[in-house]
Amino acid sequence: MADHDEMLTTNPFDDDHFHEECAVFGIFGHTEAAAVTALGLHAMQHRGQEASGIVSFDRDQFHDHRALGQVGTIFSSKDVISRLKGTAAIGHNRYATTGEVALRNVQPLYGDFEFGGLAICHNGNLTNSFQLRSQLVRRGSLFQSTSDTEVIIHLLATSLRRTVVERMIDALRQVEGAYSLAALSKDGLIGVRDPLGVRPLSIGRLGDSWILASETVAFDIIGADFVRDVDPGEMVIINEAGLQSIRPFGLKRPARFCVFEHIYFARPDSVLDGRSVYEVRKRIGRELAKESPIEADTVIPVPDSGVPAALGYSVESGLPFELGIVRNHYVGRTFIEPTDQIRHLGVKLKHNANRAFIEGKRVILVDDSIVRGTTSTKIVEMVRAAGAREVHVRISSPPTNHSCFYGIATPERDKLLASRFDVEGMAEYIGADSLAFISIDGLYRALGLAGRDPVTPAFCDACFTGDYPIPLLDHDQGNVATQLSLIAEIA
Repeated sequence: MADHDEMLTTNPFDDDHFHEECAVFGIFGHTEAAAVTALGLHAMQHRGQEASGIVSFDRDQFHDHRALGQVGTIFSSKDVISRLKGTAAIGHNRYATTGEVALRNVQPLYGDFEFGGLAICHNGNLTNSFQLRSQLVRRGSLFQSTSDTEVIIHLLATSLRRTVVERMIDALRQVEGAYSLAALSKDGLIGVRDPLGVRPLSIGRLGDSWILASETVAFDIIGADFVRDVDPGEMVIINEAGLQSIRPFGLKRPARFCVFEHIYFARPDSVLDGRSVYEVRKRIGRELAKESPIEADTVIPVPDSGVPAALGYSVESGLPFELGIVRNHYVGRTFIEPTDQIRHLGVKLKHNANRAFIEGKRVILVDDSIVRGTTSTKIVEMVRAAGAREVHVRISSPPTNHSCFYGIATPERDKLLASRFDVEGMAEYIGADSLAFISIDGLYRALGLAGRDPVTPAFCDACFTGDYPIPLLDHDQGNVATQLSLIAEIA
């Protein structure tokens, strides 16, 4: 899900990583649907920490609760869960890095249609949402949010098709983008992945109940069994008759699953696209050690995302692995006035050097990515201040020199460090004695392939290669701010 008010969070404690923007969850046929949904969302809290919402259906009417904050706070009250009656529900976690933090943008969104009520939530980004929004506003649609999810709502409302499924197909055939979505109507639960399967969505079973979730960890927390992934371009319809599968987008196309899910976004205990995320990250570390060895004394991860890759690097290199940096998991996002001095202390509030394992040593720091370089610079400074003789940085992804337009909050390209400097220049910028990234072929080898096929690559890796598999229609026709002003004038 993407909003379009600004391109980056201004959080002073931002950890300078790309951020996934949301998680979706759906369940059909469970007497405690809302409670199970809350548990599933809690397992996927890492995918969205700004807001959360659940809509349930009790065969008669819809019930909803949406709020800013984290799942454990929003849905901790028995009163809240008890009001979300019904045996079917969908839920959503939101990371508001590209839009205002406002209740109107919290999903699932709900609308009353000719066919009855429908709630919908999605993960990803529509790359022609501005064009569609402009057309819909010209035709009289009134938008209540800045979310591109609402574009789908209006396409459903204006469709001349008869059934909910037919309207959903009609709406989705008009959009371009990378998305997975869950929708709930009186007729059942619907799950869809975009034709290239860029964003994840899996199917699970809990007794007689069917479940949809962005990651398999949501199944683990509720004791459900993983059944399979929703295929790219597949729509699943779940109701009293069971699960039906249709392919509304025509012929199957080669999948382009987001490779950054394996590098950083997903929880390491998830299984995505048939691969254990933890095992992939360890293999990335081993490939990195093969490609970029260096004489050193210890391998230290930048927690938490660098841990599996650092373990792999340690095993392959034969160097000892140590937790030389300890992360504080309880740092508030805005608990203190963000003055310049506090901004400078932001990294130290999140990470602290474990001096006993650093002092006097040649250190290899392993992290998942470098975006703008601000955090890497401060981490290197911190490790040097703890007495490291040398600091060598190894990154478990290729250089990130292109922006993502498929549902991940990224800086504009000129703010990405890899687009401004070569690797040697980046090393100098962050203050490292050496810097190396895994190669694009090394990344693909870690994923079990021979290398990257330049004609039909198996993943979406546009942030590394600039090879965008889905047309960037809004981006190609002008910047976001200009399009928003045009839409405002039309309205």
